[in-house]
Amino acid sequence: MDNEFNQYYIKIRTILGIDPKTIHEELVTALGPNASSYTTVTRWAKRFREGREEINDDPRFGRPVSELTDENIELVRQVISNDPHSTYDEIIAETSLSHGTMERIIHDCLKIKKVTSRWAPHELTDEQKQQRVQLCRENLTKFQTGSWRLCDIITGNEMWIYHRQIHHKSKNASWVGDGESPITVVHRSKFESKNLFSIFFKSNGPVLTHCVDEGKTIDHNYYIENCLKLVVKEILKQRRSADTKGIKLLHDNARPHIHSGVINYLTEEDINIMPYPLYSPDLVPCDYWLNDCIKHNLTDQLNEKSLARAVSKVVKNIPQEEYKKTFDKLLEKIELCINNHGDYFEHLIK
Repeated sequence: MDNEFNQYYIKIRTILGIDPKTIHEELVTALGPNASSYTTVTRWAKRFREGREEINDDPRFGRPVSELTDENIELVRQVISNDPHSTYDEIIAETSLSHGTMERIIHDCLKIKKVTSRWAPHELTDEQKQQRVQLCRENLTKFQTGSWRLCDIITGNEMWIYHRQIHHKSKNASWVGDGESPITVVHRSKFESKNLFSIFFKSNGPVLTHCVDEGKTIDHNYYIENCLKLVVKEILKQRRSADTKGIKLLHDNARPHIHSGVINYLTEEDINIMPYPLYSPDLVPCDYWLNDCIKHNLTDQLNEKSLARAVSKVVKNIPQEEYKKTFDKLLEKIELCINNHGDYFEHLIK
């Protein structure tokens, strides 16, 4: 069956008031792989609704469809080089090549594909990259020589969690019938209810899940009294001993964390601080794993109390094996940071 037949069928069905989706399904049922694509059906149905009578394709100008010449290959290369975000339609408009020829040039000749742009937390300077490499090498050496153990690392950080959850687009997808509208998901406003949590964990599970009091901010005193002291208490309980010898704390460089009062308190408790480079959320398990894990498993909550209970439950229900895997990945990430010369490395993770 040729295009003329497809377009004639689309015209008749459109005149009868049949929607493009149904027309495309009928063509697929009758013609299988020879049916016009849904995009083509939609385009022709629109033309016929607007009063078009002709069913033949419009005459094409420019280069023949089959022209896989060096000139055309270089032309496509230049268009993509000038604008790496170019769409297929924009490349076709620039080159006057057919869609099929353009696709063959891109995939078969240039052997390139379009991928989502890589987002980075910060534009690292050379000095910051060097610091990342230096600290990662020092930390990795201590693990490799056995002077540090993953089971002695406690990591923690703060995170804001909203009462209303908005998940990734794939999770928000829903089945709808003919004529039904998809569920609407409203973007959050900056005034929506949320609470700040401080969460600490080890390779064998959670240590502390603390919901910061409403209206409070975490300064160094709050951090010591309401977070670190409870962490130390839980460590002693889990160890069933009277000391914290060998324990290392991995947290970021937020101001309360690096305050002299916090450093002095940790020193008194015989807890060492694991060196952490600036702008490195990719090297802290809370940032590269736990935040998303919690938010992915949360449901909407009515108030602060129910949110605190829900977050605590999610953290406790994460299998111990997942905590262990996360700390094993920490070593992998440290090595990736070194191998990538201190630059961000998420795009290298398979």
